[in-house]
Amino acid sequence: MSLNFRHRRSEEPEINLIPFIDVLLVILIFLMLTTTYSKFTELKINLPAADAERQREYPKEIVVGVASDGRYVVNRQPLAGRDLDALTAALSAAAAGDLNRIVIVSADATSAHQSVINVMDAARRVGLHQLTFATQSTREGAGAR
Repeated sequence: MSLNFRHRRSEEPEINLIPFIDVLLVILIFLMLTTTYSKFTELKINLPAADAERQREYPKEIVVGVASDGRYVVNRQPLAGRDLDALTAALSAAAAGDLNRIVIVSADATSAHQSVINVMDAARRVGLHQLTFATQSTREGAGAR
C-alpha cells in the first residue's frame, strides 16, 4: 500500500468580471433612463410666436389686449382698473348678451401669466366659452397673425 504524496499544483482562483460589468451596465442604463435633466434656469422661453395661416376675421370677436405691465384693453378701449371685476364688466358689456362671441387674447410675450389667466376667468364668468390666442409669425417679413 503506497500513499500518493505527489505535490498537486494549486490553481489560483479566478474572478470572472464579465457578469459584474453586465450588472453595472444595466444599472447605468436604468439610471440614465429614470433621471430627469431639467434645469429651469437655463430655459429661454420667448412666447408667443407661431407659424400659422393668416388670422381670420371673426365678425363676432372680442379682442382683449394684455400689456406687459398688466393693463387691459377690450376692443381698443383701455380699462381703468387692472382687477378681475373691471375686466369681467368690460367683457360683459362687449358681449352685449351674445355668448357666441369669440374672445381673442392678444397678450404681450412678457406679460404675466396671471394677467392672461384673469382674462380666461373673466370670460368664463361672463359665459364666453370660445377663446383663442393671437400670435405673431416667426417668419421674417410676415405681418402680425
